[in-house]
Amino acid sequence: MKRDGTAKARALRRNLTDAERLLWRHLRSRQLEGAKFRRQFPVGSFVADFVCLEARLVVELDGGQHAFQAARDKARTHFLLARGFRVIRFWNHEVLGNIGGVLQQIAAELRG
Repeated sequence: MKRDGTAKARALRRNLTDAERLLWRHLRSRQLEGAKFRRQFPVGSFVADFVCLEARLVVELDGGQHAFQAARDKARTHFLLARGFRVIRFWNHEVLGNIGGVLQQIAAELRG
């Protein structure tokens, strides 16, 4: 039997938002700085939108619903930071309206 996080991650992968789909097109297959990203990847009890395990970098995309779950997002970020990950967040509208700028910021984080 699969862990609950794995089943949830699989379901999320099948139902990407438009912003997640667009960003994934640019992150997959080591297209950005040669970094291998995984999408909707379980980390403990949370599912990270995108993670580069080698760089210990998590990229989270926030839609309108995140305005109402700030405490949960804060707990997720704290959990990830405690496990040695760096976390960067973007609003969906940033990805959809300025994918180039978002990719530049992610690339800068990857370079350290």
